[in-house]
Amino acid sequence: MSMAKSAGPKDTLSLAAGFADEIAARADEFEAARQLPQDMADKMAGAGLYGMFVPEAYGGLETDPWSFIEVIERLARADASAAWCLFIGATSGVVSAFLPEAEARAIFGTPGTIAAGVFAPKGKAVREGEAFRVNGQWQWGSGSRNADWIMGGALVMDDTGRPEMMADGKPNNRMMLFPAGDVELLDTWYVSGLQGTGSTDFKVSDALVPAARSVDLVRDKPVIARPLYAFPTFGLLGMGIAAVTLGLARAAIDELVGIASEKTPQGSFKPLATKPAAHADVSEAEALTRSARAFLQEVIGTAWEAAQARGEITVEERRDLRLATTHAVKSSARAVDLMYTLGGGTSVYRASPLQRMFRDVHVATQHMMVADATFELTGRLFLGLDTDTAML
Repeated sequence: MSMAKSAGPKDTLSLAAGFADEIAARADEFEAARQLPQDMADKMAGAGLYGMFVPEAYGGLETDPWSFIEVIERLARADASAAWCLFIGATSGVVSAFLPEAEARAIFGTPGTIAAGVFAPKGKAVREGEAFRVNGQWQWGSGSRNADWIMGGALVMDDTGRPEMMADGKPNNRMMLFPAGDVELLDTWYVSGLQGTGSTDFKVSDALVPAARSVDLVRDKPVIARPLYAFPTFGLLGMGIAAVTLGLARAAIDELVGIASEKTPQGSFKPLATKPAAHADVSEAEALTRSARAFLQEVIGTAWEAAQARGEITVEERRDLRLATTHAVKSSARAVDLMYTLGGGTSVYRASPLQRMFRDVHVATQHMMVADATFELTGRLFLGLDTDTAML
C-alpha cells in the first residue's frame, strides 16, 4: 500500500484503527523482541502514518495536531510501544519542513520512509567543506531499528576544538540526518517498560553529513510555511508522549471495568464492582483522564486556530501547550496507578494487561519533555518572570 497524498482527520484515525487489533494481538511479541517488528512498522509506513507530519507537497499527510493525538491515543490503547514508535517517527518527519526542498524530497518524498532521532547534542560535528564530519553516541533511539534515516543532535566545533557559539551566546546545535547504513545500533534496551520500542543507543563514527542535511530546530525557520510548522517542534514531541499516556489511561480503565464484575477480592464475598473504593477510584481515574484530555484538546485547538490565522503561535500559547501536555502525562499515570492498585493481585500477573500498562506509563513519565521542570518553566511565565523559552 503506497503513501496517501492526503488524508482527513477521520481517514487518518480509520487508518490507525485498522491496525489496532493486530497490534493488540502481537503486543507480547513486540515486548519479547524489544522492538517493533519491521513488518508492522512497514504496514503503518505504507499507509502513510509515519508521514503524518511530512508536508503534503512532499507526499505526506500533513495531519493537524489533534488528529495526530487521536491516532497515537488509539494505537496506545492497543499497545503503547507501537504507538510510541509511530509518534517518534511522525514527529521526526517535521524536519522535512526545515530542509532545503531537494533534500526533503530525496529523503521524505519516498513513500513509506521511516525516520527516527534524538535531539540531545551528544555528537560533535567538524566542518569539512560543505559538510560536517560527525562522531557521537546517543541514547533513547526509539524506533531506530525500523528507520531508513536516523537523526542525532551534534555540537558544531570551531577550529580550537570548542563548541561554536551563536549570536545568542549559545552553542551551535544541529540535527544531523544519517542514512541508517551509517549508524551502528547498540544492544542496550533492557528496561522495565515500553520494551517494544527498541529505544536502543546508537552511534556514528566519522559520518560525513552534507550541510544541507542538517537543521537547527530552535533557530531555523521552516521552508514550508504552513500552519502545522508554526507549532514548536518540541511541543509536538511532548504532545505525542501525552497521547500515548492518555491511551494507556483509557485502556487501563476499560480493563479494570471489564474484570470488576468477575473479580472477588480476597477476604470478600462480593465482586470488586460492588465495592465503594472501586466506585471512587474508577470515578477519579475517569475524571483525571477526561479532564486532562479536554484541557489538551482546548489548548491545541487554540494554537491551531492561531497557526492558521496568523502563521505563528505566541509564547503564551506555547506555554499552555507544554503545561497541558505535562499535566496529561501526570494525570494519565495517576489514573493507571489507580486501576493497577484496584486490580489487586490480578494486576501483577503477566497475563494481565494492567501490569504492562503500569510499566509502560512509568517509563513515559521519565521523558525530559514532561518532567516536573516543565511546571517550573510554565510557572515562571505565568508569574511574568524572564524565562528562556527557546525549548518551549
